[in-house]
Amino acid sequence: MKTGCLEVLNRPLKLPCGLVLKNRLVKAAMTEGLAGPDGLPNEKHARLYRTWAEGGIAVSITGNVMIDGSHLERPGNVILDHPPDESERAAFRAWAEAGSAEGCQMWMQLSHSGRQTQKRVNPYPKSASDVALRLPGGQFAKPSPLTGDEISGLIERFAAAALVAKECGFSGVQIHGAHGYLISQFLSPLSNRRTDEWGGSLENRARLLRSVVSVVRAKVGSDFAISVKLNSSDFQKGGFGPEDANQVVAWLRDDGVDLVELSGGTYEQPKMLQLEGIEPQEEIKVRASTRERESYFQSFAADLKETAAVPLMVTGGFRTAAGMADAISEDGISAIGVGRPMCGDPNCVKKMLAGGQDLPRFENALGNPRGFFGIHSPLKLVKIVSSFAVMAWYYDQIVLMAEGRENDTDTHSFTRFLALQNREALWMKARKNWLAAARK
Repeated sequence: MKTGCLEVLNRPLKLPCGLVLKNRLVKAAMTEGLAGPDGLPNEKHARLYRTWAEGGIAVSITGNVMIDGSHLERPGNVILDHPPDESERAAFRAWAEAGSAEGCQMWMQLSHSGRQTQKRVNPYPKSASDVALRLPGGQFAKPSPLTGDEISGLIERFAAAALVAKECGFSGVQIHGAHGYLISQFLSPLSNRRTDEWGGSLENRARLLRSVVSVVRAKVGSDFAISVKLNSSDFQKGGFGPEDANQVVAWLRDDGVDLVELSGGTYEQPKMLQLEGIEPQEEIKVRASTRERESYFQSFAADLKETAAVPLMVTGGFRTAAGMADAISEDGISAIGVGRPMCGDPNCVKKMLAGGQDLPRFENALGNPRGFFGIHSPLKLVKIVSSFAVMAWYYDQIVLMAEGRENDTDTHSFTRFLALQNREALWMKARKNWLAAARK
C-alpha cells in the first residue's frame, strides 16, 4: 500500500504549457515578511527557498509579491510595482536561481491586497467597492472604489510583473485570486457592489481575474506556467460559493490557465488557516465520502474533476501519503500543496517521498487551545488576535530558516505574536524613511 502511494506521489506531471513537474508535491505560497524597506528579495529569501527546494518539492510558490507597494499584505512583502533596474533584477534572479535547486520549479505569486491592507500601511486603500472589512480593532480602513482607469492600470501591472518574473528565471507565476485579496474582492458579491462592467453578474465580477490572465499570457507566451489561486468558497453567507467557483474554473480552463489551486476563506472567515471566523460559517454541503478525508478543500476539487479539464491543486490539511495518493488517484486532483509542515521541517516532503513518513503537526503553534485568557472567549477581537498569533508562530519558523538557524518548535504562539508586532512596527518605520529618501 505504502509503495503504491509513493509511486503516485513521485509520478511526474506535465502541465498544458509543456512544463513537467518532477512529482506531485508543491510548496504552497506562504508570506515571508523578509524584504527590507526597499521591497526587494535578498539573501534571506535565497537561503529560505534553496532550503525548501532541497526538501524534495516539485514547485515552490513564493509568498505574495505585491504589484502595488501601497497595498501590502503585510510589512516585509516583496514589491514589484515598477520596471526594475539591473541591480533590482539581479536580486530577483538570485531568488529564482536559489529556488530552482534540485530540479524544483520556482513560481512567483502576484498579489494585490485591496481592502485587506492594514491601516498602518495605507489608511486609504482601494477595492472593488467602498465596503469595509467587518473586523474589530480598527486595523483596516474603509476602501474607496477603484476607477475604470485604475483597474486597467492594475491589469497591466500584473502582466508587467509576470514578464519580469519570466525574464529573471522564474518558470511560472500564480495569480492570487483567493483569501479575500483584491481579485477575490471583485469576485464576491459581498465586497463588489459595482454596477458597471466590473460588477453585478458573475461574468462581470470575474472580468478582472480573466483580464489579468489574458494579458499575462500575452506577455509571457505559451511556454510559461500560469496558475490561479481561487476560493472554492468564501464560507460567508451571500458570498462567492462553490457554484461560482465551478463556473470560474471552467472559464479559466478556456483562458489557458495551467493549474488552479483551490482554497477558501477570507480575513473575516479564515478557513484557509483552519481558524474560526467572526461569524458563523456558511454551511457548505460536501459529499459524505470526502467529509472524513484530510484536506479542507478536497471535496470541492473532487466535484470539479469531471468538468474542470484543467489540473487542480489542493492545499491544507494533508498529512499522510495515503491521503494524498487517494486524492490524486480517486478524486482526480493533480497536485498537493504543502505549507505549514515545511515551516517546522523543511525536509518533511523528502522524507515522505522516500519512505512514506507522515507530515508533521506542531501543537505549540496553537498555543493555549482555550485561548489567551484560559476560556473560550466569544469576543471577536480575541478570536482575531488568536488567529494572528497562530500565524506568527509559522512566520517565526520562516525567519529562522531564512537566517540559517535551526527551527524552534517549542515556543508557544502568543510569544511569537508579540515579537512579530515589534518587528513589523520597526519595518514600517524603516519603510517610511526609505520612501522619504527615495523621493529626494
